[in-house]
Parts: sequence; structure tokens; C-alpha cells
Amino acid sequence: MKLDDSVKTIRAIVVDDEALARQGLSLRLKELGNVEVLQECQNGREALEAIAELTPDLVFLDIQMPGMTGFEVVERLQQDNMPLVIFVTAYDEYAVNAFEIHAVDYLLKPIELDRLEAAVIKARQRLQSDRGEDEKKLLLDIVISLTGKSAQAVAELLRSGENPVKTCEKLAIKDGASTTFVPIRDIDWIDAAGDYMCVHAKGDTHIMRTTMKELESQLDSTLFQRVHRSTIVNLDRVEKVSSHINGEFHLTLSCGASLKMSRSYKDKVKHFF
Repeated sequence: MKLDDSVKTIRAIVVDDEALARQGLSLRLKELGNVEVLQECQNGREALEAIAELTPDLVFLDIQMPGMTGFEVVERLQQDNMPLVIFVTAYDEYAVNAFEIHAVDYLLKPIELDRLEAAVIKARQRLQSDRGEDEKKLLLDIVISLTGKSAQAVAELLRSGENPVKTCEKLAIKDGASTTFVPIRDIDWIDAAGDYMCVHAKGDTHIMRTTMKELESQLDSTLFQRVHRSTIVNLDRVEKVSSHINGEFHLTLSCGASLKMSRSYKDKVKHFF
């Protein structure tokens, strides 16, 4: 759906390290109309140069990029040519409500056209209103509110491969070119299969390549606990605990699954006993 042709065109830059993602977003913006993509940038350095030279109204900025993250780009922007920024991310943990609370939008990959249109409309409203607020401070506040850390600390964590947000509302599970977002609340249990994790939710099993430790760091420890070296369970799903002579226990979940719990993990779920 195209925007009103009588409305002033928004001058934009698209920043993403993936060529297909840049091209796809640019094509969708062209479909909307009234958004001119001045340049596509593949990294933070190119983005900073393009913003300084072209002074766009709006930047679509990928968060997790090699070399310089989207957060670092925001830190290095000059105050006198600060554009509006719509963050783009494939990881839902970065897209929590703090973005909306601070009136700066985000787009979650894969980007839906109606969601893109809503984000552009919001940006247009911001551009037409009095932008007396310090945009750079606003964006940096978002980084801090999302993570409890400074933008520099977040950038360091991203470069090291660590997850700066301990818990999230959804798991982003990639399968080739597609990504499935599984709500955390829907997960019954997770078990390991070599280098892969099997996420069981609402009768479906989703496979993701990660480690048990990395996955644990994304889950709320008050709800999810390890009950075996290769199993994490949603404690709210446990309906029955059965003990065995060898000291192990079996947990029966509301979905009907039966899981083995090792003796060494008994203390983690002691409220059941």
C-alpha cells in the first residue's frame, strides 16, 4: 500500500551487512512510495560516512553487524546531523517494549510490509513534529534501558558473542533463509542433541544450533531450570514427580511428556518436594 503522494518524500539510508536484506528492504520502501533510499550501506563505517555526506531524514539500522554494531553507529553520530533511526534486528531480545516506550521504532526480520508501513508513518509523524528532544540521547537511553549496560559495554558483549540481554520473550530459531520466532511462554522443555537444541513447544519441535549454556542465559531462571545435563524444563508445565530406586526422578509434564531428572539437579526444583 502506497503512502499519500502529496506527502513530502522521506530521504533514507538502509544499513545492513547482508546484501539481500538491504535490497529487500529498499524494494519494500519503494513499494510504499514517498521514501527515497539515498544509499545502501553494508557496515557502520559506510553508514557514518553516508549520514555525514547525505544528511538523511531516516536511517534503517541493523543492530548486529560485524566490525561496528548499530549501537556503536548511534554513539558515533554527530549531533548536528542526527537522523531518526529505525532499528532492524533478527533477534527479538533487542526488540522489547523499550523501543516503543521511547517512541523510536524497530523492525523485526523478516520484515512484514504492513509493519514497515507503520514504522515509516511513525517516523513521518516525528519528522513533522517539533524534534526538540535530543535524538542521540534518546537512542542511547534505549540501549541502556534494553540491557542495563552502557552502549559501549553492549558493543563489547556483541563482539565477544555474548548475549547482552539475559532473558527474552521469544527465541529466534533460524532454518536456512527463514527464522521462526517461538514465544518463550509456549516452550514445554528443551533437550540437547549433539550441537543442536530441540525446543519443544505446543506439540512442535524446533531445532536450533546453540549450546545449552547459551540457551540457559536467554531464559528466565525462575521459570526454566536444568533437570538433567541435557534437559531444561518449564517448571510451570510439571504436573507430577515420580521417584525411582536409583535416586533419579521422572517429571510428567502437562503435555504428556515424561522427562528424567538427575539427582544432582534435585535442589533446583526442590519446591516440588
